[in-house]
Amino acid sequence: MSIAKMDDVFFKNMLFCLLLLFPYQSTSLPLCTNLRAPMASKNPLDFCPYNGTVCCTSSEDSQIEKNFQNMNISDPTCSSIVKSVICATCDKFSAELYKISSPSPRSVPVLCESSASAVKLSSLATPGNRKFCSSVWDACQNSLIANSPFAPSLQNTAGVSQNSSASKLTDLWQSKDDFCRAFGAPLADDSLCYSGKPIELNKTETIPPSGMCLEKIGDGTYLNMVAHPDGSNRAFFATQAGKVFLATIPDQDSGQALGLDESSPFVDLSDQVHLDTNFGLFGLAFHPNFSQNGRFFASFNCDKVTNPGCFGRCACNSDVGCDPSKLGAPASSQPCQFHTIVSEYTANGTEAAPSMAQHAKPTEVRRIFSMGLPYKSTAGGQLLFGPQDGYLYLMMGDGGPKGDPLNFSQNKKSLLGKIMRLDVDNIPSKQETADLHSWGNYSTPRDNPYADDKELAPEIWALGLRNPWRCSFDSERPSYFICGDVGQDTYEEVDIITKGGNYGWRVYEGPLVFTSQPASGSNTSADSIEPILPVAGYTHSEVNKKTGSASISGGYVYRSKTDPCMYGSYLYGDLYGENIWAALENPIDSGKFSAQNITFGCAQDTPMSCASAAKGPLPALGYVFSSGQDNNKDVFILTSSGVYRIVRPSRCNYSCSKETPTTNAKPTPPAPSHTQHIRPHLVPALFLSLLLLLLEVPY
Repeated sequence: MSIAKMDDVFFKNMLFCLLLLFPYQSTSLPLCTNLRAPMASKNPLDFCPYNGTVCCTSSEDSQIEKNFQNMNISDPTCSSIVKSVICATCDKFSAELYKISSPSPRSVPVLCESSASAVKLSSLATPGNRKFCSSVWDACQNSLIANSPFAPSLQNTAGVSQNSSASKLTDLWQSKDDFCRAFGAPLADDSLCYSGKPIELNKTETIPPSGMCLEKIGDGTYLNMVAHPDGSNRAFFATQAGKVFLATIPDQDSGQALGLDESSPFVDLSDQVHLDTNFGLFGLAFHPNFSQNGRFFASFNCDKVTNPGCFGRCACNSDVGCDPSKLGAPASSQPCQFHTIVSEYTANGTEAAPSMAQHAKPTEVRRIFSMGLPYKSTAGGQLLFGPQDGYLYLMMGDGGPKGDPLNFSQNKKSLLGKIMRLDVDNIPSKQETADLHSWGNYSTPRDNPYADDKELAPEIWALGLRNPWRCSFDSERPSYFICGDVGQDTYEEVDIITKGGNYGWRVYEGPLVFTSQPASGSNTSADSIEPILPVAGYTHSEVNKKTGSASISGGYVYRSKTDPCMYGSYLYGDLYGENIWAALENPIDSGKFSAQNITFGCAQDTPMSCASAAKGPLPALGYVFSSGQDNNKDVFILTSSGVYRIVRPSRCNYSCSKETPTTNAKPTPPAPSHTQHIRPHLVPALFLSLLLLLLEVPY
């Protein structure tokens, strides 16, 4: 059979990935060759020896079997070994094995053929055959293989052999060394290779931190913190009302507070922001080249009744088969009266260089995105620039009300309950924007998931979210894009976001089937989707047995050197401030996490007192609204009682064998226990109701 007539799904997938290369650097996060997350298979594949979490559907497994049969390999030893090689595309680490993210994806996986120092054997549970490439050569050097995937022309391409005739390895390569230089080596120290068996990773000994030590460095209440793009010790803090401040971050152990002047904001957008129970400024992002171009972006809500500049298409539109006039939502008397918008601003012209600007212009440069909201809750709105691709990510909630009654999150044409990925560097013309029927001034990256799922709106990167409340990229492994997604009745979840991933809502709430689906809207059955389950989370009853109230606030993978025992942990908390978790990945690079509720205390040499004179049932943090990370990778917690920073564990008398003694550190008395942190600052009832209602938490 000629290759032109072969419906070769296996090689087509790899060729497609060559054309649509994902710009992230190579990592070991489980990803398939189409750069989507592996699927949890209900049954083992029939042909390829994979089960559990896999990268092949049953139809793809059948196609691989067909391709294998067409190779017509007569020698049983060679036949068995080639079968294992071509089945590696079903491995949950196939994107890494095939080097899909590199400039030259491979036709077969990287075959193990090197010394132990050149293979990531420390992470392999069963290293198998370290000279597997030699084994392939020895078994197949004199065997005829039709459409051989080992042809030299395929060495660095995800393509198909142009010669359908049968050939031996000795016909294609001069020697074993040449063959294994092409298909087995060289390898970086942190690379995976294929040894003839599915990749499994060793569990490593992980010791959770004994406690997290905090210092209070600011009194203000902020929802956003963004490190200054110039790499300095400065950061931007934004309030829900729309004011953005530029602050100086004090050095660790300096005893100083946050350098922030609330009388002099960097920019004041409060005239444009509609502040209400569920609305305000929820996203702030600075262009990766801000120091040169001065561009920054804000995501907030506006009211078209009071603000003539508030306009846009309604999220309940004909694209999703929705009539806004028939919503009848009690939470909104005028559907799409309120909008989520993303606007671009500039600090250019205020100083000689944008990085030196102390103030920016509050005048909108460009409306990037605008969408009318059908309801008045769970609207999301966080903004992030991808650290490797430079695209703008916009997190959108399902829009409410309870239960996502119109099933927006599962509707592939709706932008509600989604994470979007936009290109704001290639702005189309007004005519192009109108022709594309887009929601604003942006273009769509060509490798967004719609390229291989024509049902999906082109802006969408991931779907099935309820209310993603604080997402972040791991600064060391940018493919780890982690979000906290606010639950409804039962479960708060932590998700690793991947291309085209469906995270289940409203069919699932975390790992649980959501049984309270309302009758309105189009229902989605649990069997009709392949949800990506959370890597961590907690039930409402775990954190609040009396009321069952909970609301997750996502955080960061801790990469600072300040607390070496916290290093590598994903930190997240609950709104009510009584619980903070450290989720550790084990095995490393597996995408599998185990979380532990950790003790936290305040250093008694903190620049500002962590204690409060007010009596009450809450710890001194009050309510945990958000978090931030500065250019030193130190992590900050933004709460109703102020701004807190993670500091050396010894300042709270927590033990950490990895901590280096600091000679100029002040001796500290014993830290108070977690149970002593029960005196929060008094917070105006209006402000608390704003955030509690925003996250749909009983108050």
